[in-house]
Amino acid sequence: MTFTKKMMTATAALALTTGAAFADAHKMNPMVGGAEMSMEMNIVENAANSADHTTLVAAVQAAGLAETLSGEGPFTVFAPTNEAFDRLEPGTVETLLLPENKEMLVQILTCHVVAGEVMADAIVGMIEAEGGTVAVDTLGGCVLQASIDEEKVKLLDENGNAAFVDIADVKQSNGVIHVVNGVMLPKQ
Repeated sequence: MTFTKKMMTATAALALTTGAAFADAHKMNPMVGGAEMSMEMNIVENAANSADHTTLVAAVQAAGLAETLSGEGPFTVFAPTNEAFDRLEPGTVETLLLPENKEMLVQILTCHVVAGEVMADAIVGMIEAEGGTVAVDTLGGCVLQASIDEEKVKLLDENGNAAFVDIADVKQSNGVIHVVNGVMLPKQ
């Protein structure tokens, strides 16, 4: 069973079994990029406040995805930091931001987005249930492999590039962000 099907099952089960105590325990969001992340703001609004996500916000705007990621959702976004984008080959980000490369930029960005809201404990549960690795179907058509490495969720793209979740469970009005230290790329 893929991550998406398991995510829907886990999300439904979680919604049926959680009560007020769970909600109260999860009211505070972690700080991201030196800014408070408001659960009343959407993914794009919160990312725009993070000093660590200026490249991501510029890319989302250049790709024309700001309206989508500001929409109802819910979405789970594995949000690469500026440092993650800096690890790409020199000139890659500048090239991707050019209008003629919009289609490729959209695919790369949507390879970081999953339909639905998936919290870290659900991801870890699915990884454990699958014996150590679970396939994650993204809206961009990429399939990421999620596992646990050094007590962190590790994502592997279709090219073998790895990223770790550095900050998990940043709740948004339209989903959740997990801050990652790498950029996931479509199969090349």
